[in-house]
Amino acid sequence: MSHRFTRRDLMGGAGSLTAGLAIPAAGAQETASPPRGDHRAFPPDFVWGTATSAYQIEGAVDAEGRGRSIWDTYTRLPNKIRDRSTGDRAVEHFHRYKEDIALMKALGTTAYRFSIAWPRVFPDGIGTPNPKGLDFYNALIDELLANGITPYATLYHWDLPQALQDRFGGWASRETSKAFGDYAGYVARHLTDRVTHVFTINECATFVDFGYGAGPIEVAPGLKLPQQALNQARHHVALGHGLAVQAIRADGRAGTEVGLAENLASCIPVIETHDHIRASEIATREMNGGYLTLIMEGRYTDAFLAYAGGNAPRFTDDDLRIIGTPIDVLGLNIYMPQHYVAATDDPAGFALVPTPPSFPHMASDWLRVGPEAMYWAPRNVAKLWNAKKIFITENGASAADTPAHDGRIHDLDRIMYLRAYLTQLQRATSEGIPVRGYFHWSLMDNFEWIDGYEKRFGLYHVDFETQRRTPKLSAAFYRSLIAANALV
Repeated sequence: MSHRFTRRDLMGGAGSLTAGLAIPAAGAQETASPPRGDHRAFPPDFVWGTATSAYQIEGAVDAEGRGRSIWDTYTRLPNKIRDRSTGDRAVEHFHRYKEDIALMKALGTTAYRFSIAWPRVFPDGIGTPNPKGLDFYNALIDELLANGITPYATLYHWDLPQALQDRFGGWASRETSKAFGDYAGYVARHLTDRVTHVFTINECATFVDFGYGAGPIEVAPGLKLPQQALNQARHHVALGHGLAVQAIRADGRAGTEVGLAENLASCIPVIETHDHIRASEIATREMNGGYLTLIMEGRYTDAFLAYAGGNAPRFTDDDLRIIGTPIDVLGLNIYMPQHYVAATDDPAGFALVPTPPSFPHMASDWLRVGPEAMYWAPRNVAKLWNAKKIFITENGASAADTPAHDGRIHDLDRIMYLRAYLTQLQRATSEGIPVRGYFHWSLMDNFEWIDGYEKRFGLYHVDFETQRRTPKLSAAFYRSLIAANALV
């Protein structure tokens, strides 16, 4: 998952009531859903998928020449991971990928977003690539395609090679930006004959603020840089993205679609009136001024530079030209509303409305339930930047996931969350907002960063001792929705 990290059993008879809702075996006939009106349907070519990331699922951290990542280091520091676990084993996807692809096929998904571990490909981040580094991903991609599932690759999902952190200070140096561009070009040369969609970097806003800054929580590498250095690191991530886009275009197969996946600061109007809606648009642009707006416009906003003052990043015109290289697709990771916004008469044009303590949330206390974010986030970015192709690259929810007496997971809270959010997504697509697909986070329970294995986001429950995968009730819900291509 890509975010801030990180009920009781049903009473008698629940097992029998849901016995028929288990996920059918791959290839089983899906019961036809009753006809429904267009007001519930998604576009005919809408893409339904699931999402994961390398460090969270693969395990096999010492296999076939993989180098160490900053997360291998960070998880071994005292008191950093809540359950004192690591991703050394994770859910053994490196060895069980065929089994996991069968789970995807059983859901009826036609797409899978995964990430490539940079330290598998370049153990030291730069220099000579590991000859076996792409073997796993080649096998994974071939198996996906053989099962009718389109691969969507992400190049960086937080697992920076430790060697780059040691040598350059990681993203605090533009040398890491250059190394990322080289890595992107190498991957493009070897995989874009079969991978037609590539996302460069996942959630800059999370790993920079919490990994390099003094945020309310901490993630790898766990630095506490002063504000100017923090802004500079964020600039280097944007530069790395731009260099990667250029490298993929230069070295990949023609027609490869390139973008990024970002948990933008989604800004929701407190009331859907003209003034508050306009305030949410202004806020979306300014609250993302240090990264996403920079990429989409090729410039820092005046308000961002004024606010940063002497802590603004140092950059050149050439930097901005590279960062602003046009992208083909925009991936949005949407879990909750970051801000509710009201119109004001002051020069800023908006004010952030505080979230009350009674606001509902899922099992993770940070995950506030605000379904309307799934409408307003893509709506605002489409209007601000004329985005032509948007994917929801992550959305999902942690839930209690306590097995009932019959061993089943009746995750009604997750289904409630998904139904509410997907209702807002259907609203967006019905209005012509160009959202082309949705990737649920996550396919299965996994290592959830600083929460370790304590928080579960999967459609499939994983017993972390036996590695057994079991479909939750939400998996049946998602399969039914995909089969209908409509709200269920």
